[in-house]
Amino acid sequence: MRSWMLPAESDSYQKLHLKDLPQPEPGPGEVLIRLKAWSINYRDFAVASGNYFGGKLKEAAIPLSDGAGEVAALGEGVTRFAEGDRVQSAFFTDWDDGLPRSSPALGDGHGPGMLAEYVVLPETAVVPMAESLSFAEAACLPCAGVTAWNCLLEGNRPLQPGDKVLVLGTGGVSILALQIARAAGATVIATSSSDAKLEKVKALGAHHTINYKSTPEWGSYVQQEFGGVDKIVEVGGTGTLGQSFQALGMNGEIGLIGVLTHGDPPDPHALMMSAGTLRGIFVGSGAMARKLNATIDANAITPVIGKRFAFDDAIAAYDHAAGAHSFAKTIIEFS
Repeated sequence: MRSWMLPAESDSYQKLHLKDLPQPEPGPGEVLIRLKAWSINYRDFAVASGNYFGGKLKEAAIPLSDGAGEVAALGEGVTRFAEGDRVQSAFFTDWDDGLPRSSPALGDGHGPGMLAEYVVLPETAVVPMAESLSFAEAACLPCAGVTAWNCLLEGNRPLQPGDKVLVLGTGGVSILALQIARAAGATVIATSSSDAKLEKVKALGAHHTINYKSTPEWGSYVQQEFGGVDKIVEVGGTGTLGQSFQALGMNGEIGLIGVLTHGDPPDPHALMMSAGTLRGIFVGSGAMARKLNATIDANAITPVIGKRFAFDDAIAAYDHAAGAHSFAKTIIEFS
């Protein structure tokens, strides 16, 4: 089978190369998947550059956590799936349900990587696709979709109809969070530095938009104009967290997801004044993925694909996903 590989000690996604590998066979409790589509997440750049948790890859590895395809074969003892089932990866190999646990994650050199024609995964790392989605659409969900779901609908303060949600930027997590929040009956406020991208999020149902270049104190603006918000999808990190503290309404919650920006740790005084909560989000469980997929089918949610690339053009897909014109999810697929 053909597989994209990163070398040991990789320092850039430009080191990706195609390699022929033996087709794997499933062992007891494992599922062989024939992949059809994949998506790229921010963490995939960190893995490729050697800046992810644990540093540079110790050995050559197949990248990406997100893929969708068909069950090609089953190992002994597998009961959840049958050959031909349409499935997607789960982000963690054995966090199927319950409270967060330490588990290998896909695509980081510790768990299996997805960017190959076939992959073997533990049964607990496989999730049935939403029936209404294509393979490319389902491939948007294992990391970004479950992260957005966890942020909005899990924890001690699940989103309620009428709540106000602030999503930062127009990447995969934020756009999926917008769609999930809309389906839940929330009011959505979205930020971007691009007016063109803000027009796109308006078309997707955002009620209000803020250009954070023309409104640099957007946290205070959200507080003044909207009385603060109930949920914030915080993908920025320390560089934006102080503004998120300012934007949070009484008893609201910030889902801390990303590390896209850097800066000094913010003064938590504003968080104290709102009686708010800062909750760390690291994707989610297989059970969360199944609940997300049921919600997608029930509400006719279609994940937004910004651009598609062929399997042979994986490096070009990374180039696009890293660029200023990237919007929502970048997909690699067999055409």
